[in-house]
Amino acid sequence: MKINQDALYIALSQLFNTTITSADYETLQLHGGTVGDVQLVTGTAASAAGESLPFRIVLKIQKKWERYNDPDSWRREYDLYASELGATFNDTFRWPVCYHAKMNDEENEYQLWLEYINGISGLDLTGDMYEQAAMELGRYQGKLYAEQPEVLQSLTNLSHADLMKNTYLHYRSWPVVYDYIRSEECGFPQHVRQMLIDIDEHSDDIFARIESLPLVLCHRDFWVTNIIYTGGTIALIDWDTSGWGYLGEDIASLIADEVDLDHMIEYYQRCVPAYYRGFTEYAGEIAPLAGHCVYEFILLVFGYRLVEGYLHAEDDDKKTECLDTLEKIYELKSL
Repeated sequence: MKINQDALYIALSQLFNTTITSADYETLQLHGGTVGDVQLVTGTAASAAGESLPFRIVLKIQKKWERYNDPDSWRREYDLYASELGATFNDTFRWPVCYHAKMNDEENEYQLWLEYINGISGLDLTGDMYEQAAMELGRYQGKLYAEQPEVLQSLTNLSHADLMKNTYLHYRSWPVVYDYIRSEECGFPQHVRQMLIDIDEHSDDIFARIESLPLVLCHRDFWVTNIIYTGGTIALIDWDTSGWGYLGEDIASLIADEVDLDHMIEYYQRCVPAYYRGFTEYAGEIAPLAGHCVYEFILLVFGYRLVEGYLHAEDDDKKTECLDTLEKIYELKSL
């Protein structure tokens, strides 16, 4: 992949805090697709002082696209890095350092040159790391909630508090999933079908409970692939869905979004209390832990998504995974 050398030199000059005059490099795609193209750029840079400096840096190229009910999400990460939000992080919970950001308005595209963090992520995370991620997120949200730093008022491109609710209602209005769980052709056990039907029938009361919870700055994509553990620190990537949400909303993703099913119950039991302990360190006791809505968040966010995944799965293993996840969610109800 050919990259803009001037941009690379600017980013490397920031990384090394010295003027970079040239660099040899190669690229490796980390992940990409419809949302963004992310490349690991590795090589050796030459400084104006004659130093030879090995480097690894991440280049994220994001083109304009539109998420349902959140049209400006495609450029949100650029806007957040351009703000003072980075000053709200600490030594144990942060995002990658951005060394250079460039918006191309004509092409509806931006580039972020980001710190490469070599750590543990995805399903390689241990139970202790899950618990720390939950605790650190709670501390971060609790600190912002208690202190209300000025930067929060200046963030103009955040997803709205009703994004999760509207997405759920959008799914519920889709006959493909709504009618399936109520049809004779549904291949789900009756208790799983009833779990999904019950959440629909009680959704007004559930949302009334949720909307009484504290409003916090949510990541809204807080799942294992976006969490990197390194040296006791939790680093969080991909902030394009972030915005105002309700206490506990992010923990639903940590528990249920493509998690290790063998440990899902354990992680729920560990992470929910850890999250609330972290939040109350700064914000104080808001409500009894027993009144949290994490189980309801999980069903509202992932219930119909899993039905959709089951219906559109290309093989039986994927169907089984979707159904097994719904079965695990059902088990959470009794905890």
